[in-house]
Amino acid sequence: MLRRLHPEQPESFAFTQANLAWAEGQISKYPEGRQASAVIPLLWRAQEQEGWLTQKAIETVADMLGMAYIRVLEVATFYFMFQLQPVGSVAHVQICGTTTCMICGAEDLMAVCKEKIAPKAHMVSDDGKFSWEEVECLGSCANAPMAQIGKDYYEDLTAERLAELLDELSAGKVPVPGPQNGRYASEPKGGPVVLTAHAEGRAPYNASVTLATDIGDTVKRIDGTEVPLRTPWRDRSHESGDAAPTPHAPKLSGGAPADETGIDKREAPVTSAGKPAEPVEGEENVGTRPEALEGPREGGADNLKLIKGVGPKLEELCNSLGFYHFDQIANWSADEVAWVDANLTGFKGRVTRDDWVSQAKVLAEGGETEFASRVKKGDVYDDD
Repeated sequence: MLRRLHPEQPESFAFTQANLAWAEGQISKYPEGRQASAVIPLLWRAQEQEGWLTQKAIETVADMLGMAYIRVLEVATFYFMFQLQPVGSVAHVQICGTTTCMICGAEDLMAVCKEKIAPKAHMVSDDGKFSWEEVECLGSCANAPMAQIGKDYYEDLTAERLAELLDELSAGKVPVPGPQNGRYASEPKGGPVVLTAHAEGRAPYNASVTLATDIGDTVKRIDGTEVPLRTPWRDRSHESGDAAPTPHAPKLSGGAPADETGIDKREAPVTSAGKPAEPVEGEENVGTRPEALEGPREGGADNLKLIKGVGPKLEELCNSLGFYHFDQIANWSADEVAWVDANLTGFKGRVTRDDWVSQAKVLAEGGETEFASRVKKGDVYDDD
């Protein structure tokens, strides 16, 4: 099935401060050069925040991870869990249409959606509150027919009960998820015939429904404040003065390869002391090394993240190589560009790919690119 971005797109996207901290925590799980591994979690958090994935959200995630836009778009369009069009402000309803649910009445549930939400899937209702779609098996066959509304399952549905659920949601209520016909879980409809003593004194709801009611986020958009951010591998950094290595990071010694992890020297970006590794053998002689500075000039370093293609990690790497200012990059010759491209460990070829030199020339002269304008508006990074 061909999936495209929606023709109508918002002008900007930005993670909430809490979601941005969460996203940075996810990125920190991976060693330098492997940040792309966080692409699905970040796209999912963007969707949980906004309800659907916009083009600007996809581009923001790409910039945060140092990935080409097309690579992140490939992920977003491949997985059907990502919504590429606006959804209802209250809830997006997913009706299971696979065999068991279809036999048990899924078509009746879809008829309710067509009547009360919109005549076609992925259309938003006239009041903007709901949208719906038919999906493949959601794995609750014993409780067919069922629907996923927001984040939770509503099972053992009838057309009448689904209509009531939509009315309750529209009124601002969040119905208790789980079986809607009185069943506790997925025991026989006539009641359990084994382990009957277990039913005595049990909790009001089964474990899944209890968790859903305790968390209370069935149809809530996630802004990042719901659960404390847990990144213990980062929080220990104060103990030694150097950032503690992530649990998944390669253990390096003096720039040596991290052979036990399968990451070779070409991919291993930092030493055990947290310093940039030496350039890959043989590649430091490619081109000509540009003139570097021991530190930024008076007034501080330029914000290199204003250059499209330079994220926080790449800015840090550039600084470690002695590049702090736009005019340095603007004056690179072709040979110097070749050297930098070869020695941006984990990000090789970025200078040429994103044409840093042309962007830097504009910024060095006091001008502003379209991308730099977005950064300054807060649509891309949080510079705090």
